[in-house]
Amino acid sequence: MKTSIAKFSKSIFVKILVGIIILPFVFWGMGDIFRGGNQNILVTIDSEKISTQEFMNYLNRLNLSEAERKEIKNTNLLERIISEYTGRKIISLEEKNMGIIINDNSLKNIITNDKTFFKKGKFSRTVYEKFLLQSAITAPTFERNVVEQEKRRQLLNYLSKGIVIPDHVILKEFNKENQTKTIRYINLKNFYKNRKPKEEEIKNIYNNNKEIFFEDFKSISFIKLNPLQLTGEKEYDKAFFNKIEEIENAILDGNNMSATLGDMNLKFTITEEINKKKLNKKGIEYNGIENKLFKKAFILKEINSPQLINLENEYFLFEVISINRVERDLNNKDVLDTITSQLKLRDKIEKNTSIVKKISTGKFNLQEMKNFAKKNNLKIKNKILYGLKENEEFNKAIIKEIFLTNKNQTNLITNSKLTENFIIYVDKTEYGKINRNSDNYEKYRAKAKLNFTKEIYKIYDESVNIKYDINLNQKTIDRIKNSF
Repeated sequence: MKTSIAKFSKSIFVKILVGIIILPFVFWGMGDIFRGGNQNILVTIDSEKISTQEFMNYLNRLNLSEAERKEIKNTNLLERIISEYTGRKIISLEEKNMGIIINDNSLKNIITNDKTFFKKGKFSRTVYEKFLLQSAITAPTFERNVVEQEKRRQLLNYLSKGIVIPDHVILKEFNKENQTKTIRYINLKNFYKNRKPKEEEIKNIYNNNKEIFFEDFKSISFIKLNPLQLTGEKEYDKAFFNKIEEIENAILDGNNMSATLGDMNLKFTITEEINKKKLNKKGIEYNGIENKLFKKAFILKEINSPQLINLENEYFLFEVISINRVERDLNNKDVLDTITSQLKLRDKIEKNTSIVKKISTGKFNLQEMKNFAKKNNLKIKNKILYGLKENEEFNKAIIKEIFLTNKNQTNLITNSKLTENFIIYVDKTEYGKINRNSDNYEKYRAKAKLNFTKEIYKIYDESVNIKYDINLNQKTIDRIKNSF
């Protein structure tokens, strides 16, 4: 398993287009679309067939972790991977139907003109080959991926080709960000700050959810692997990656860390039992393991189940060797803070929902806003906003939402985490002017085109789903699941 999504995603080409088009297949409530049939066929797209072996080869290249493989039986992970792979196959059919072809000369030009492989301003074959070695990927596999991504790029360009954006659409995009807005507003920070959960509420939450208030203390065994240890050489050469592959295979065979390393006579480090904050039971921080590696290791839920990972071009092997679960009571600050935060969040959601309902029905007008402020001892402030310039009260995201509110309208504006909540009323709106010959005009024309293109891609996704007759073999899917 020399190739993996984790390694591939670092490739310059994969960065550009992976995930731009993932067709929205949904695997629930589709009736007889899941049919029986030949157990060697997983999916049929019109007359195109995806065999079980083809899909399993793809699945193996994803290099799923042992934990992910064990979860396949109990989650919809396998269905999501099948959906993504089916989407890729359909895109390939679309590219074929449109006559999109990348010949050898085009492929050569793409690779030799990429600055990632330059040395002293020119393409370097040595740099390219070193990249392939460090990525543990063969040239044919990498180049197939480049071709696939270039075809997809051309398909997307074809879909958005020739789009002409009318002036009024560009002006609308400009007006979203270039306004002078005179508003009145209430900052709800103090309103929610003063609302403290009752002791009885806190106790009820704790008693009904005791099972989640445990803290895991784990002891972790780990080692950094380098060429000198594995091959006696300093270079990350083919011999080194062969050793890495041997270790991967040993892990997949179910070996623990000691058995995986075998007779290599390598010494690994074992941490004391520490929690997710790297603190031991006495509250003392353990600093013997790097933070990035620790975060990867601590999420493992099973002992003696080693993992091999590449962190910033360095290879690490690690496993959890013990887990000790400790119950935390209400005297624990983290427990109390968690419950209090959840209750406060619930209160915000309930109160905000009530305000939004009143606004939508016209019951929360300017007068009601004044009554609300007086009743809760809150101040109504005045502000003039000039474009998207941040100020001491509002950030750009909040201002963008305010700019969507029309004159003489009331609105409730919040951020995604509900840490900022404002009731606003718009007294006046003035729009700026844009010159057709200015750089600003081109900037907002590009923004308008991007938004319009996104809508085209969305419509294209929907039309492609209707265009093809897609049948999935449920018996085969179940058989694959049961093999894990």
